[in-house]
Amino acid sequence: MTVAVSNFKIHLAELFAQALSTVSPEHAAQLSVLIERPKQAQHGDYACNLAMQLAKPLRRPPREIAQALIAALPASEVVEKVEIAGAGFINVFITTAAKQAVVHAVLHAGAGYGHVHTGGGRKVGVEFVSANPTGPLHVGHGRGAAVGDCLCNLLHAAGWNVTREFYYNDAGAQIDNLTLSVQLRCKGVTPDDPSWPESGYRGDYILDVARAYMAKETVEADDQHVKASGDIHDAEAIRHFAVAYLRREQDLDLRAFKVEFDVFSLESALYTDGKVEEAVNKLIASGHTYEQDAALWLRTTDFGDDKDRVMRKSDGGYTYFVPDVAYHLDKWRRGFARVINEQGADHHSTITRVRAGLQALDAGIPKGWPDYVLHQMVTVLRNGEEVKISKRAGSYVTLRDLIDEVGCDATRFFLAARHPDSQLVFDIDLAKSQSNENPVYYIQYAHARVHSVLSQWEGDHTSLHQADVSLLNSDYETTLLQRLIDYPQVIETAAEDLAPHLIAFYLKELAADFHSYYNASRFLVDDEAVKRARLALIAAAAQVMRNGLALLGVSAPEKM
Repeated sequence: MTVAVSNFKIHLAELFAQALSTVSPEHAAQLSVLIERPKQAQHGDYACNLAMQLAKPLRRPPREIAQALIAALPASEVVEKVEIAGAGFINVFITTAAKQAVVHAVLHAGAGYGHVHTGGGRKVGVEFVSANPTGPLHVGHGRGAAVGDCLCNLLHAAGWNVTREFYYNDAGAQIDNLTLSVQLRCKGVTPDDPSWPESGYRGDYILDVARAYMAKETVEADDQHVKASGDIHDAEAIRHFAVAYLRREQDLDLRAFKVEFDVFSLESALYTDGKVEEAVNKLIASGHTYEQDAALWLRTTDFGDDKDRVMRKSDGGYTYFVPDVAYHLDKWRRGFARVINEQGADHHSTITRVRAGLQALDAGIPKGWPDYVLHQMVTVLRNGEEVKISKRAGSYVTLRDLIDEVGCDATRFFLAARHPDSQLVFDIDLAKSQSNENPVYYIQYAHARVHSVLSQWEGDHTSLHQADVSLLNSDYETTLLQRLIDYPQVIETAAEDLAPHLIAFYLKELAADFHSYYNASRFLVDDEAVKRARLALIAAAAQVMRNGLALLGVSAPEKM
């Protein structure tokens, strides 16, 4: 029996790396072996361009180098044949037995199937959501939560040591507006009153905060316990309570969305702990700052910005990117090899100046650190028309609105299923529909179908590990086998590109392959060996569906 290989790409990369060490040992450490899936089946199952990479340094024709590499390839029972194509591409054909053995690889690995080790256990900090504690989370925050959480799951599956972090902007003008809004509500002033400030918050939730404050309630937000004094004249007490109250409400929304964090950081703490002042002093000492018009400027043009940026305004207050620099310096000191910020596209302008500030610190931080994933806006539709407001929030659709209307699974899938760079239309009617047009229903229904067949069988599931998979030779079975083989590569690519939507794409294709197989085949046939082989295949398909849905934070129901 062929030994089950769980990741053909890695296996082939190792074979070609050994061949490279034989053919050109001086270049073995310099070149990375790239194994790709050809677009056309006649070009094999995998292709390698190593001969093309070696042509220039070796000053030899690529086809000649390809022949040498093939001759030096170690023997492998999963490789059927190797051919040279075109100018020097090497096409590899995998044996049928090796493809069939993926069923055993999936069933043996279970929830771990598809995991790769490209992260090597290195620390990565992923900051996402990071909403101002001034109101309920809106659907844009929801997209950030879905993409960020799926990204964390992906990086974990790729071998990274992941820390999930939420950064609260609990300082500045917006918090002042929140405080004043709650204080006015405490005094009985409503948003309809002519005295209501233009920048005040008008949602019903402000009245909820005011009532809780007047009732002298105690709220718990992370590790904080804040008891309201009920004093309507104490603006600082109102601010402290309002921020804690809304942090708690946001946390409840995120828990309903199956999102949890390892670390919560407060912007205000950067000031009270002296980290902002320390960062500013280090920037001044670096020689990259100057005084002009009674303001302190950072010469960000030294690091690729189109113009210099104000750090400290003439009134003594810092601009918003300064605490960001201090915050990321703290992340660097916490030992993160990599930091990824998932934020709304409106944060695009901050990237250059934050990176410039970190470079100016001369703290050994790599250029281009941290990474950013920016998501575009979300438009919500119901009955073909845009939904713009929520009664509770007053001016926008909240994340909780969507969860309550279509459920957590559909909300998470729809918000993560498109590339973050693309505009997203969230169709409530589609998300609630039980049809093949609804991708969540389509995938979950495929999983439930497998369990329906296995329940009818009533056999010992562990016996499927010994099924004779050599009997899986129909076109439908071959297609499904190849899809299962592709899963580890999808994880590796999605993690490398910071693109969790690729998992959603893959799951839709896997579900389509399964539904086609299901509609064309019988599973509970009289032939015991054939029956067990087919059941083993669909059990493996269900396992991969579960694994992929878990990365998206979506459930895999056994009945629908």
